[in-house]
Amino acid sequence: MDTKTDKISSQQLILRGVSNSSLAVQNQKTLHFTKGQDPLNSADTKNYFYFIMSGKIKIYQIDFQTSKEQTLYMLTRGDMFDVVSLLDGQPNEYISEVLEDTQIIQLPLENVKNMILEDEQFRQYFYSYIAGQLKSMENLAVSLSFYDVYQRVLQLFARFTEVKEGKTNLKVINNLKHEDIASMVGSVRKVVNRSLQKLKNDGIIDISRKNIHIKNFQKLLDKLTI
Repeated sequence: MDTKTDKISSQQLILRGVSNSSLAVQNQKTLHFTKGQDPLNSADTKNYFYFIMSGKIKIYQIDFQTSKEQTLYMLTRGDMFDVVSLLDGQPNEYISEVLEDTQIIQLPLENVKNMILEDEQFRQYFYSYIAGQLKSMENLAVSLSFYDVYQRVLQLFARFTEVKEGKTNLKVINNLKHEDIASMVGSVRKVVNRSLQKLKNDGIIDISRKNIHIKNFQKLLDKLTI
């Protein structure tokens, strides 16, 4: 669910679903986190479900022997967490990090399950969201198995680029540190930096400090491996 329209509609559905449920109204908490905090641990997600209302949170795992990170999700406005724990009742050993000041609505898992049962529109959005997450994980697995880092970076940029009225806008990842981009494509900063420099030399992107601008989206698509 990457488009701005999807994010806005999901917020409306979440707020309406919460307001229509007396238990949800009674039990919800609005939480605020600042950059650098680790807000969502496994004990919390075993009991609570979260709706991201603003900001940005990275969900990742790390191999402590090699210190290598793999980003699984980049949560922004309209996203939900943790769908897997909601469905199977088991905590996940994820690590979270707030990348931008973030506001979250916290609800007990049972309240969210009731929202899914009672609100048809929210239920449809929830199932669509699950499908999107599954597709994202499938794409990540395929990308890590079959493509080199340069192709993975191209795929990442293609996924988060919005084209509107002939203008391109790189969303969510446009101001990430290169270490975070490397974590999203299963690599390290040094290797990703080479790919970014190649993209810049090819006239596909511009880089200003941490900000990345898609300069030629069609050329980016042409270089993607089909």
